[in-house]
Amino acid sequence: MAYETLRVEERADRVVVTLHRPEARNAISGLMIRELHSVCDLLEREPRLLLLTGHGGVFAGGADIAELLQRGRDEALQGINSRLFERVRRLPMPTVAAVDGWALGGGAELSYACDIRIAGPDAVFGNPEPGLGILAAAGACWRLPELVGESVAKQVLLAGRNLDAQAALAAGLVIDVVPAEKLLDEAHALLDRMARSSATALRLTKLVVDNPGAHPVADDLAQAVLFEGQDKKDRMTRFLEKRGLEKRGLEKGNKA
Repeated sequence: MAYETLRVEERADRVVVTLHRPEARNAISGLMIRELHSVCDLLEREPRLLLLTGHGGVFAGGADIAELLQRGRDEALQGINSRLFERVRRLPMPTVAAVDGWALGGGAELSYACDIRIAGPDAVFGNPEPGLGILAAAGACWRLPELVGESVAKQVLLAGRNLDAQAALAAGLVIDVVPAEKLLDEAHALLDRMARSSATALRLTKLVVDNPGAHPVADDLAQAVLFEGQDKKDRMTRFLEKRGLEKRGLEKGNKA
């Protein structure tokens, strides 16, 4: 199929997906969610390794705030992002996220849903959702503690700490930090190593390691309450207004 927000390359043993919304720092929009579901359809029908990365030195700068502003309780209960990320987590074959630049909010949560992350030197992981009046409801509140431990997870989720590449490596969030120009090569080398293993063994190992849970439901219920609050609307509106002013100022500067 034709994709608008993704670049998809199919190989015999893997599928390479590049998030591609350069005008929005690869922010995760509703259309991108639908297109990623199509990729999951493909990988569930024909199980292969997945390499997920971002275009232009950014993984994903978060979810699309303009879209989130319009979502309410009903959309939260649909679990628009959380259901996709859980589907990514449950893909039959291993998944790798190659992250350089920003991986914030929903972008960070998408990377957390992958089995393994490898980082470039400028990678930054963070979940600033409470600053917008919501919570990180697409997996971070329960995946991140599993990945890095409760203490570091609370530093990110409650104190607004961002993890740069070296901090992410120290916390065990990423397998390695490599030069930006070698990031995709190293990610493919990692996949090459996995591809040399038995595909059936990889699938069964992943099934044993992954432990199903009911977390997305709890995430969605909490998000439903927050989505209806005025605080969320006010914060997101201020964010968009500030970004609009910055954009207009940049445009004036360029004209000058």
